[in-house]
Amino acid sequence: MTPAEASRLANAVLDEVNTAIVGKRTALGLILCGVLAGGHVLIEDLPGLGKTLAARSFAQALGLRFTRAQFTPDLLPADLTGSFVFDQRTNEFVFRHGPLFTGLLLADEINRTPPKTQSALLEAMQERQITVEGETFLLDEPFHVLATANPVEYEGTYPLPEAQLDRFLLRISFGYPTPDEEWQVLTQRIDRRHEQHDIATIVDAPTLLAMQAAVETVNVDDDVSRYCVDLTVATRQHPQTSIGASPRGAIALLLCARANAVIAGRDYVVPEDVKAVAPSVLPHRITIKPELWMSNASGSTVTADVLASVPTPLPAPTSPP
Repeated sequence: MTPAEASRLANAVLDEVNTAIVGKRTALGLILCGVLAGGHVLIEDLPGLGKTLAARSFAQALGLRFTRAQFTPDLLPADLTGSFVFDQRTNEFVFRHGPLFTGLLLADEINRTPPKTQSALLEAMQERQITVEGETFLLDEPFHVLATANPVEYEGTYPLPEAQLDRFLLRISFGYPTPDEEWQVLTQRIDRRHEQHDIATIVDAPTLLAMQAAVETVNVDDDVSRYCVDLTVATRQHPQTSIGASPRGAIALLLCARANAVIAGRDYVVPEDVKAVAPSVLPHRITIKPELWMSNASGSTVTADVLASVPTPLPAPTSPP
């Protein structure tokens, strides 16, 4: 599959999902960037803004098997991975698969479960496999996690540690719709006459894998890849940060910029692709100095400063028009 074909299919997926999530095409495009780049996405936003609906809609449009795990304080790692159970018919222990064996997993309210259960996702997200009682099981391909978190209500929650936040390629939020967009949501609900959204399947799992392979063929000029490095280095040198983005952050910038270029219909990356994804790729990889906890400093403000201060590379003379 060529990047042009992948672009056509990606925009068809966005058009379909946008019928359910009104007015949030930019955020939806970032989620699709994460999927096309082969990664996982954390959606951090207030209740009722379409996080779960977005995950289910993407699963339907991408033709992926969908499972949802509601993260609660009593959730155990085995509730995600599965476990061995005794089969009385065969007098043997057989493995019963958990919700991780899927194409797209919605980890709903991931910050409401203890770290022991959160860590059960680490191996699955990074290695695409799980280990139970010494036996390793490979997960389906493709496998993606869309996790949700409530950024306001902290009572009874367990903030994700930096190591697990770093496993998410992007962190995004939808925000409230405009009054016109909210009115459109109401009119669509009246016209549907039922709660469920009807999302057509645009691609299937093998096609999505081909689209992800097409993203890997997108050309990246040396100046653009160095720009990704300059941005991550600048986050480490920023006076407000105690920990900046790691080399994994630079890789995430590059992967998401490639996916953004494909969605835009190009087979090459420009600095604007990097700038488009950086506000969702870098902030959750930045730790602010503890003494600044009462200020407005955050990963987002540091990222904005870095994007404004790091020189943007000029187009190379040999770059495609």
